[in-house]
Amino acid sequence: MATSGATKRLTKEYQTISKNPPPFIVAHPSEKNILEWHYILTGPPDTPYEGGQYWGTLMFPPDYPFAPPAIRMHTPSGRFQPSTRLCLSISDFHPKSFNPAWEVSTILTGLLSFMTSEEMTTGSVRASDHERKLFAARTRWWNSTGGGTSGRTIPGVSNSNNRGVGAIKAGDGGVKFRKEWPELDEENWKIMKEKRIDPATGLSVSANNSAHGPCSPEAAALRRRPGSSTTGVGAVVQGGQVARDVGQSWLSRNKWKLMFGVFCVYILTARMLGDGAVAS
Repeated sequence: MATSGATKRLTKEYQTISKNPPPFIVAHPSEKNILEWHYILTGPPDTPYEGGQYWGTLMFPPDYPFAPPAIRMHTPSGRFQPSTRLCLSISDFHPKSFNPAWEVSTILTGLLSFMTSEEMTTGSVRASDHERKLFAARTRWWNSTGGGTSGRTIPGVSNSNNRGVGAIKAGDGGVKFRKEWPELDEENWKIMKEKRIDPATGLSVSANNSAHGPCSPEAAALRRRPGSSTTGVGAVVQGGQVARDVGQSWLSRNKWKLMFGVFCVYILTARMLGDGAVAS
């Protein structure tokens, strides 16, 4: 339970951030628990996250602002492990370095700054810009369907066979996101309908609803999920993994050609050496 000081401070900060939200940031406390805040970071222009909708939580301690919150990002981004506590100087990993003068807006601005950097820490992952752009394009779908676990369909778009490869069992069907962000959820579904995005797979379908065959490696990678789960208030849904098989290195894609080339060079060299020995 929050102390009176924490309640007063967070109430004031909500009023401030509602009137003057920082760029690309919106946030609010849960109706039932003022210590549980939900935020949305919009991917800034000229970054791999441009236009992405990144949802996460801040769990404040009862004695805030004398101790920092636990920070999690639930939406797969290619930057952070979904629903995992992040080790930052502004998070509960470093309570001694937290400044009581810092506010919610300070914390989220710092998180956004760290997200757009390449610095590594506990809870962060490595991915290419291409991978992160793929994640960004699917964030709205992921948030509102729980990664394809929603039972809601779009007439003329949804695949009738929701037990196929896209029917991911992990996730809450977008229930938690819809509860905290009803307006954004409605907007997301409208966009999915306009772009003919299948809620079960996150893939765009053709007008004749026939595009349910094998998909690209990029799409397949983005819909895979780890078997592990997370716990706690922040672990709202099990997140996806970085699409490691997207943008594979040139060497891994051409290793058999290289091996064949090396073998041919070896044979030619052996013959030349053999001919030289016979001539002598």
